[in-house]
Amino acid sequence: MPLGVDLGTTRTIVAFGDRGNYPVVAFTDHHGDAHEFFPSVVADAGGELVFGFAALEAAEAGAPLVRSFKRALADPGAGPHTTVLVGSRQIALVELLTGFCTALRTALAETSNAPADLLGERPQVIVSVPAHAHGAQRLVTLEAFRRAGFEVLGMLNEPSAAGFEFTHRQSRAVTSRRNLVLVYDLGGGTFDASVVQVEGTRHEVLASLGINRLGGDDLDEVLAELVLRTGEIAADSLSDREAAALRDECRDAKERLSPQSRRMSIDVAGELVTVAVEDFYTAAAPLVQQSVDVMSPLVGALGDEGSDLGTVAGIYLVGGSSGLPLVPRMLRERYGRRVHRSPYPAASTAIGLAIAGDAEAGYTLTDRLSRGFGVFRERDAGHGIGFDPIFTPDLVVTPGERVVVTRRYQAAHNVGWFRFVEYTSVDEVGEPRGDLTPFPELLFPFAPELQGEEYAALAGVSVHRRDPGPLVEEVFTVDEHGIVEATIRDLHTGHERTATIRG
Repeated sequence: MPLGVDLGTTRTIVAFGDRGNYPVVAFTDHHGDAHEFFPSVVADAGGELVFGFAALEAAEAGAPLVRSFKRALADPGAGPHTTVLVGSRQIALVELLTGFCTALRTALAETSNAPADLLGERPQVIVSVPAHAHGAQRLVTLEAFRRAGFEVLGMLNEPSAAGFEFTHRQSRAVTSRRNLVLVYDLGGGTFDASVVQVEGTRHEVLASLGINRLGGDDLDEVLAELVLRTGEIAADSLSDREAAALRDECRDAKERLSPQSRRMSIDVAGELVTVAVEDFYTAAAPLVQQSVDVMSPLVGALGDEGSDLGTVAGIYLVGGSSGLPLVPRMLRERYGRRVHRSPYPAASTAIGLAIAGDAEAGYTLTDRLSRGFGVFRERDAGHGIGFDPIFTPDLVVTPGERVVVTRRYQAAHNVGWFRFVEYTSVDEVGEPRGDLTPFPELLFPFAPELQGEEYAALAGVSVHRRDPGPLVEEVFTVDEHGIVEATIRDLHTGHERTATIRG
């Protein structure tokens, strides 16, 4: 049975199946204490990269520490060769994630309570990605786990996995009349919301929306700024280490909050500053409101924004940052009593992944891309640019299957320049709007005499009309993980070139 691994921005959580139960794996830190997570951190310990609890131990001895390195994946231009600064070194993101996953595999074998029979030589896992993740995020995540020696059996969107956990835990809340679950997933670095339709153990994601850079890290920054203002302390008076310690203090204070909390006392470079919890909530409310606003179209599409919520069995709050009491408060003010918070919000996704990997549980999922894929093309004899959507964001993705779109046409130029993008939506005239993520562009020589040229040389070729041009075939493929590949082929000569995100 595979492990469910939720690769989190601040904490990575692992769960497994055990006769219908889905416990969370506990890891032992360098002090001998057990924690139901593995810290998503890296440190440069004298030239050696160390991860997890070893990184925290190295930081205690003065090594430079990097938290939340996963956030680099959310940048629109992120890819396998994106780098992260660790100490004084630039490390390729895929290498950094591979190192982290390797350390996680070692910790599972040596310092965790994971059953030995689930590990073996090449542990099987189902891993998570944000629902709004672009192709590079998905591929780098998949590649890192594979390079680290895991066998990846599946990759699920985080709120889709959490939908399994809701159904498993709240099965009586789902009825034939109320069979939709709206998953609100606020993690350490990302926010996602998905509408999941449930019929017994069958789950179908109807729609997803999200923000790639909104989460607990941002709430920590808001609290840190409030602490500095309250204590009348200039931010530039703190050393890098003191500023990092302040963020850690703020994270810990935020995670200790309960609905009854009234004040927080936070150490800033040896000075204790006390802030009112309501002042923090006032400062943090615009961030939480962003998530509510992003989710609103999903609720509106269900036909009822009122407290009854129509056919919704519940709004399910998951993700570590949904534990902030302000979050359920604001959502209940908007949507009433059908707001439920997972009893294990930080572990909900990992538990759902473990359920997905349990064949005896019988859960199935039909998901959707949540991001579309298309190409900008020249039109009007080169006087204009039009957008051609290839895969729309609502494309159904089924485990084990690939979706293929093939197009053929007569080329009209000597060179084709394909500018591919991933997008979140299109406007009323079909132009992409919102969050655009560039995909590797492709230059293709339609003229036979150019087909032996190096790729870089084509960029300097003047583009002009050429009639008649060859018959061209375009093949676009999206796999079960949401990773797209585009191949252009001259059907006369057989010459072809492919654009994809390489690990």
